[in-house]
Amino acid sequence: MSDAAQPTAAEVRAAAEAVKTALDRHLAAVERRTGDDDTAVYEAFNALATAAEAYDELLYDRYDEVTPFEIPGADGNLPPYAGPDEPHALSLLIRRDYAVAEPQRLLAQARRVAELDGEAGKEVAAKAGTSPLAALGVLFGEYEPDEIASRHKEFGLEEGDSTLWVTAAEDLPEPGEWLGSPFEHIDPERIVCRFDVSSVFDEEDEDAPPLDAAARGADA
Repeated sequence: MSDAAQPTAAEVRAAAEAVKTALDRHLAAVERRTGDDDTAVYEAFNALATAAEAYDELLYDRYDEVTPFEIPGADGNLPPYAGPDEPHALSLLIRRDYAVAEPQRLLAQARRVAELDGEAGKEVAAKAGTSPLAALGVLFGEYEPDEIASRHKEFGLEEGDSTLWVTAAEDLPEPGEWLGSPFEHIDPERIVCRFDVSSVFDEEDEDAPPLDAAARGADA
């Protein structure tokens, strides 16, 4: 878009205010919900989606900036939801891919971590400093997955695709029930929302429908 055609700062601000108004209207409709098919909630959801999309476009055109959220269209990439209306339990399924971009950095960092255990860690440190498998065991045993994600370059890793699925359930499974096969029997109709990150989205045609996030509508 040329400079002459760019929206003004005032137009962007007005769009932001419209999103706030739509948020308030949506919350009020949800609070007054009379049933699963309440048309007021449906209309407020669509108004919020429209306001958010308009603000996102103006923000990008004016400031070359994007919002951190996305409200997908009704056709989405999820099957119709068939889970409980009021879930009492949730399961988060996360996959993050990494390439071992700098093996020597990986080995060095794992050796350093193991050595912090003093005398008891010397044998582990020696193995972690020469074996990538041992190094990965040390690092992922020491750090939470989210910390690995935020510090992956420090550990010689390069990010690939990632995805997070939130699934709904009636109740928590029994302790240890699924540990033998934690990623089997995933019912796509119980997915409340999913968030995908991939460099391929940067290559998509600007006119193509968004693929990097999907979530249920207000009455899905």
